[in-house]
Amino acid sequence: MQVSVIIPALNEEETLGRTLRCLNSMEPPAFECIVVDGGSSDHTVAIADSLGARVLVEKPGRSRQLNSGAREATGDILCFVHADTLVPDDLVVVLRRTLADERISLGGFISLMAGPDRTRWGTSFHNFIKTYYAPLLFRPFLFLRGGRLLFGDQVMFCRRADFLKVGGFDPDLPIMEEADLCIKLSYLGRVRQVNRVVQSSDRRVAKWGALKANAIFLYIGMLWGLGVSGHFLKKAYKDVR
Repeated sequence: MQVSVIIPALNEEETLGRTLRCLNSMEPPAFECIVVDGGSSDHTVAIADSLGARVLVEKPGRSRQLNSGAREATGDILCFVHADTLVPDDLVVVLRRTLADERISLGGFISLMAGPDRTRWGTSFHNFIKTYYAPLLFRPFLFLRGGRLLFGDQVMFCRRADFLKVGGFDPDLPIMEEADLCIKLSYLGRVRQVNRVVQSSDRRVAKWGALKANAIFLYIGMLWGLGVSGHFLKKAYKDVR
């Protein structure tokens, strides 16, 4: 199964280069790497071009950008990577091995949140257990069927055919679009958090502080579970670059 890596980006010149160099070092390599730019005003597009990625331009909005990349992708497996996330060099092997099990419809990694000076162990641990306790609390029936809650910084991946079958990401959701996709794909099979690590930037925690950041994460997750509109939740989750 060939792997298409899709990266949504908007003004990511500080992080995208490192992410793409990491992806370029994989063995075996991905079949293709697509950066979907949402209208950057910095050097994001130039960096993507210089490092061999295929660049698409879409209206800003992560769901729209991800869907655009998925439509243009030609691989059997879609792997969604944030522009500030580093992946293991055997990523392709892990994806193929995981999705060789036809009972699994969606997978993701354990996200280790880190910056140049420290690793955010507490936040990383909370993100790990949230994969399990959130669906147990808010979607217990799906949890018992193997449903889990993954987020974009966990490097989500699925079969392209399954992604298209459920309609992809909801383009009207400004936040929690990954959770929505998890629910939809849970009806096709199990969602699995593989026992491997990817590293995501701690820039949001560094800007807000650990206590505030985790409080916001918990606040958004709880309100989402109770059915609060994503447009309301987005007000509490500002972009950080």
